[in-house]
Amino acid sequence: MSIRAVRTDELPLLQDIERAAGQCFREVGMPEIADDEPFPLDELARYRRAGLAWVAADAADVPVAYLLADRVDGNLHVEQVSVHPDSARRGIGRSLMDHLADRAAHEGVPALTLTTFTDVPWNAPYYARCGFHPLGDSALGPGLREICGREAAHGLDRWPRLVMRRALA
Repeated sequence: MSIRAVRTDELPLLQDIERAAGQCFREVGMPEIADDEPFPLDELARYRRAGLAWVAADAADVPVAYLLADRVDGNLHVEQVSVHPDSARRGIGRSLMDHLADRAAHEGVPALTLTTFTDVPWNAPYYARCGFHPLGDSALGPGLREICGREAAHGLDRWPRLVMRRALA
């Protein structure tokens, strides 16, 4: 498995990966999340142009997972990480997170952040195993507050969510 920047011609494949990965939400009673459409191609292209989109590619150099990040409140924020179910449970998501952490540390960025569902096993409990810790409301910067507001407006607050942080220093 190799991690590299996403190529423009692969952007539709990222949508396919996210759709496939989202299906597991049906099993935990969250069909609305499973049915949620992935980022549009122009948004994915924006992440690629910003240098904030990576794929994990198999031996044939075909992406099986991806990660998108944003710069938020002085940190790198994991906007999306998706692993195709055919490649799940092999440490690929963790490898993408570690890749982002290495890049952030190299840039002097103090932490990674993300928002996630608290009660979904492959969300908050998984991220805790990857070194993330819950971040209380009083510790949220304006960028994270804005993200939480957008997520609530999108209806994601229907299920318990939290912000998590992984310190890099």
